[in-house]
Amino acid sequence: MKHTGAKITLALIACAIFAGLLPVAWLGLGEGEKALDAYTLRVIAFTLWQALLSTAISALLGVAAAFALARRQFWGRAVLVRLLALPMALPAIVVVLGIIGIFGAEGPLAGLLPLYGLTGILLAHVFFNAPLVARLTLSALGTIPPEQLRLAAQLGFSDGAHLRHVDWPVLRQALPGALLLVFLLCAASFTIVLTLGGGPQATTLEVAIYQALRFDFDPARATLLALVQIVLCGLLGLGVLRFSSPIQAQDALRLARHRYDGQSMTARLQDILFISLLVVLLLPPLAALVASGIMSLSIQTAFFTALATSLVLASATAIFACTLAWVMATGPARVSTLASQAGLILPPAVIATGWFILASKGPGLSPVALPLIAALNSLMALPFAYGALAPALRRLLKSHDRLCDSLEISGWNRLRRIDLPSAKAPLSLGLAMAALVSLGDLSAILFFGSGQYVTLPALIYQQMGSYRMEGAMGTALILALLSFTLLWAAERGSERHA
Repeated sequence: MKHTGAKITLALIACAIFAGLLPVAWLGLGEGEKALDAYTLRVIAFTLWQALLSTAISALLGVAAAFALARRQFWGRAVLVRLLALPMALPAIVVVLGIIGIFGAEGPLAGLLPLYGLTGILLAHVFFNAPLVARLTLSALGTIPPEQLRLAAQLGFSDGAHLRHVDWPVLRQALPGALLLVFLLCAASFTIVLTLGGGPQATTLEVAIYQALRFDFDPARATLLALVQIVLCGLLGLGVLRFSSPIQAQDALRLARHRYDGQSMTARLQDILFISLLVVLLLPPLAALVASGIMSLSIQTAFFTALATSLVLASATAIFACTLAWVMATGPARVSTLASQAGLILPPAVIATGWFILASKGPGLSPVALPLIAALNSLMALPFAYGALAPALRRLLKSHDRLCDSLEISGWNRLRRIDLPSAKAPLSLGLAMAALVSLGDLSAILFFGSGQYVTLPALIYQQMGSYRMEGAMGTALILALLSFTLLWAAERGSERHA
């Protein structure tokens, strides 16, 4: 009886996934081979190519910047390190507008780069993923015991020997999983490719599935593309689970952490270069968004409607995702962890394809649009909610079990009096992470909204499509501020209840 709730939750997630996969498999295997043409092959090739390029550039800049930040101490370093978390809190549509504000037709660097097409996609992906790689690499480097750094200096290690004997043992545990994760995120990218793709020549599987369903209503092509997406992202997801091994940190002695490598003039110039590139990558789009957004704020009825819809969906997503994560945390750890990654391994377009087909053959989309949007957002938010909530919750439940058994406290009384008050910190963070995923999502609302429901990202997309870029900038600024406020409140709540 102990894991009954977890088993029911896992069965519910399995049903939701199979409801999306079975129609895809049925149509894809039955009629999908007719859609295997030059266009489909081109989409597959471009998906892999842009993901490979995005990952390579992000890895180069992220790892080099992490080494530079680890080796150098300078004014503003702490602020820059905190800025590495900034892209994770920004919806993709907001970043796209910031990049357009710099490189678009009216931006200060207009014409410097071809914004629409592969170049624009790479630029946006690197904005998100280079800081992610830098954070993970910097975190891994921070686990090296200070005495190892001191010993390497006493032995006179060159920079190459230091990398080989001191840094690489921890990096080889962290980097493979991180790079596979970046590749998976780029291969399943939707909003960035939809807005900056530039047409059929720059379309990924995720966007092609959406176009096949919403514009061509070609289920055969959509299901074939979805099957390819399942195979691709499934292999990548298994790779992430295989290579994301925890870093085995060693106990450090009472030595101050200080690195002694990278003291040559060449190394200093390289570090300055990569830190400068990181700053140039992060700050200009944000500055352009703030400057243009403040000048373009226009609060109209459509904005308040979109805001209300976004908040309702974000609240429903946060509550549902965290409820699933809470119950799953009481079940078998290995199975629950794998199930929580379903929204990451299976891209939303794949699940949405099956749900779209079932809804079209049933009551239609309109009566079930909002529940489907909330359900899809919850699946996408589940990995983040589970990651924030489950580890801490397992420790708390284990520490409370004996006391609750001795006092005969169980069920609702235990949840209300003991478990919930103790888990306020991870729960607030989990709710915030799930709400952020919903606030920034564009895929679910475009698949199921049908114009009947509009969220803030969908409103920005509509404003961009009708060339109302000033209005889009203003809406994007409010969405960014809303996301930052939510994340700041969650972090403050976590610190207060920790």
